Amino acid sequence: MTETFYADIGYGSLTKEGEMICGDHVEQVECEDGSTVVVLADGLGSGVKACILSTLTSTMLSRMIAEDLPIADCVNAVAEALPICSVRELAYSTFTVLHISTSGLLSIFQYDNPSAILLRDGAEVEIPFSSFIVGDKVIESARMQLQKGDVIIAVSDGVENAGVAHGGASYEGRWGRADIAEYMEPISVVGFSAKTMNTILLDECFKRYVAEPGDDTTALTICIKGREQVNVLIGPPANMTDNKKMMSLFFSKRGKHIVCGGTTASIAADYLGEKIVEDPYIQSDPDVPAMGKIKGVDLTTEGVLTIGKVLQYAEDYLEDNGTYVQWCYSRDSASLMARILFEEATDIDFFIGSAVNPAHQGMEETITFSTKMKIINDLKKCLKKMGKRVRSTYF
Repeated sequence: MTETFYADIGYGSLTKEGEMICGDHVEQVECEDGSTVVVLADGLGSGVKACILSTLTSTMLSRMIAEDLPIADCVNAVAEALPICSVRELAYSTFTVLHISTSGLLSIFQYDNPSAILLRDGAEVEIPFSSFIVGDKVIESARMQLQKGDVIIAVSDGVENAGVAHGGASYEGRWGRADIAEYMEPISVVGFSAKTMNTILLDECFKRYVAEPGDDTTALTICIKGREQVNVLIGPPANMTDNKKMMSLFFSKRGKHIVCGGTTASIAADYLGEKIVEDPYIQSDPDVPAMGKIKGVDLTTEGVLTIGKVLQYAEDYLEDNGTYVQWCYSRDSASLMARILFEEATDIDFFIGSAVNPAHQGMEETITFSTKMKIINDLKKCLKKMGKRVRSTYF
């Protein structure tokens, strides 16, 4: 049986100083066969015109390659569709195409972008590129089998140029491709999500540009993982007679188990024949209530307040991921839960109890049943946007 791989994908951009819109664009498409196509395009110049060129290029290429059309036909179609710049009389956008199958087979096509980087076990691995001509364009291509733990990094030339800030200020001089690979090698084996690794790379670019990017700067990071299931239990069932059924189904699932809520934890502890004990490794956080530990449960947390904090982290993660430093390193229960859901899990099963918590009665302005369900549903939506497979069972 072919092993199924999961492509954890993270990307982001810095906009050139003085421009309102980034001239680079990343487009991601999930194919019917489960494979993933991601295209990073860099439009000619900067600003709105560059954005139009890169958006058209990445959108067209990703969708046509997802339909398994020949790369030559795709490139020709894009060349014919791009609007001609009235000033430079050119229609131009560089691109990097990454197509990853569920078995971990990687196909790369790139034109005029910096060459993609492959990191394996903390060291760069050479990608076996060859070249062919399409019209007046030299396309580099490669096809290779990936392994679990591999990290692929694609960048626009703004990343390589980081070091020369807008206006001519210099940090340490131009940051070349070899320097980028060397910088990311130790980071690639820590266990960060693709989004967090990509954020770290862009943060370094921003610093090297002295906070004034001299070019649109885009990075795309892909981590190859095996599928990892995590199960989250939230709230007691509406009918107490379903306690055993809910616990039996929850604990029968493979993967890690997270139990959220005091009442839920008590039910889980009774089912396992264990006690809830204090966890000395969970730090206190004024915004996150402390919780204990149950033998047989990977993480036990308080309920809706903790999940609400995880939701805040998830919403930020999908934007600029500015809070990653907090949840990546802290040991409060919300940070621990965020790390499991964001960095480890690929498949997440939610087991949601529909009972109204008596402890929340009289707190209508802060916590209601509808508020709790909205927080849970919003978190599930965020996780789906991260590329997780999310399922829910209600009791």
